[in-house]
Amino acid sequence: MSEKLTPEQIAAHEAAEQARRVYLPPGPPVESYLRQAQALVPELRSYPQAPIAIVEPRPNPAAPLRFDMSPSGDVAMLASRCWRTGESFTVDFGGHRAGFLSFRLVPAGGMPDSPVRLRLTFGEVPTDVAEPLHPYRGWLSEAWLQEEIVTIDDLPQTVQLPRRYAFRYVKVEVIAASSRFGVSFAEVTAHEVTSAIGVPERLPEGLPDWCDRVDAVAQATLRSCLQTCFEDGPRRDRRLWVGDLRLQALASYETYRANDVVKRCLYLFAGLTRSDGLVNGCVYERPVPTYADTVTFDYAALYNVTLQEYVLATGDLATGQDLWPVAKRQLELLCAAVGDDGLFVDTGATWCFIDWSRSLERSTAIQGVLIFALRRSWMLATMLGRAAEVAHYPDQIARLVAAARAHLLDPASGLFLSGPARQLSCASQAWMVLAGVPESADQARVALRQVMASPDAVKPVTPYLYHYIVEAMVACGMNDEALELIRQYWGGMVEAGADTFWEVYDPEEPLSSPYGDIHINSYCHAWSCTPTYFIRSMLRDGHLKV
Repeated sequence: MSEKLTPEQIAAHEAAEQARRVYLPPGPPVESYLRQAQALVPELRSYPQAPIAIVEPRPNPAAPLRFDMSPSGDVAMLASRCWRTGESFTVDFGGHRAGFLSFRLVPAGGMPDSPVRLRLTFGEVPTDVAEPLHPYRGWLSEAWLQEEIVTIDDLPQTVQLPRRYAFRYVKVEVIAASSRFGVSFAEVTAHEVTSAIGVPERLPEGLPDWCDRVDAVAQATLRSCLQTCFEDGPRRDRRLWVGDLRLQALASYETYRANDVVKRCLYLFAGLTRSDGLVNGCVYERPVPTYADTVTFDYAALYNVTLQEYVLATGDLATGQDLWPVAKRQLELLCAAVGDDGLFVDTGATWCFIDWSRSLERSTAIQGVLIFALRRSWMLATMLGRAAEVAHYPDQIARLVAAARAHLLDPASGLFLSGPARQLSCASQAWMVLAGVPESADQARVALRQVMASPDAVKPVTPYLYHYIVEAMVACGMNDEALELIRQYWGGMVEAGADTFWEVYDPEEPLSSPYGDIHINSYCHAWSCTPTYFIRSMLRDGHLKV
């Protein structure tokens, strides 16, 4: 997945991206919903920090991302040394942050008779600053690469870069200055910004050490993504996505309790639907909230789940009532994709995501998502006293479950298969279990254990789908195996040096990228933050013992 893409492959990716975006135009903004969303914009707080060391990347073939960082100097050198044309350094701030960079640039060694030109490269992981970013090989916009060339006149001068970055490391190269002088760097400061408030309660003593490490990295991931909305990643996209929102909200209920931000996000989606009322997969928040023309079938279904979980977590029935028409409309539209045989039919009219795996056949997983959303929507209707409006939901659920058992379950193996080629995948098993399709918890456990052990099954490539495997394990009582998967998978990222959890992590191919170039991957990504939710909720429910 990390191999260089040909121009033809890049063109094919871009064509596919465009094809899935052009469906129906956005509907008119629902002003009442958008007013509610804008009234809930949280305050961003800034936390300054000086770098802790000057470091140098060193090649390490055994490291998952090819490089380690080694100390190469004291930060006092930044201000005391004269840095001349052609010289560079890399600073380490000791942990991931989303924010801004400032420094005071002072002439040294002679009269400043020219501007100074600098290249700054911001890195979430060592690879970002250890390798050249060019030639860029991916199909997403090169403008997302975290680098800047700045020219500074009139020294000395305090410089604050106007753009926000996601970084732990900053590489600074002095590209050009007059031969008569160099520069020193004083007051180098990272200004973290987040709307997260306070410090979550510590885990109790007596848990395995890995729980504390994984929990801390998960919290750091959520903290960096908690801006004026729940961003999917502060490095790239910086958008609000339904799929990421659900997982961030679950983690937030257990940690920062940013309930008003969850509420704001639900209202943003409600105010910016497609012309037929279908919730968009994502929305742009700036410069003003805007429809983003990427409609995702499974994400639209998960809007209802996110709303139900918000009402359950907060007791905010008023918001549930206000947004109930939006939730009900999702299932009116999505259930139209069910054929006469009770199975989901992919017409190509919406994007079905599930995971970034290129080989994944998604129809069985989508069937599971739809049943899961129907069940949760029925729960929401009951909570709100609106069950009479959707009295057909139980029969609809029973019909879709019966069709899945009749057509998607292989009786010989007890596994759920997908598509004409009868593909075996982890995604199919996870979503069938979460949908309650297996006839017993024992059957669910057999399916999950077999698929995880099968060398022929299509495995996940993102923490997003791994979340749903863990959630399915917990749902059918596989608590010890769920914890072990968290330890192996998310703990594997921690062992690889992660300060925040990554967008994509394939233990067998850690240099993989769905975009054709690892330098465009996000190494702090919202859908990866849920170990803190699992650890804390399992503690509360007695599934994890101190």
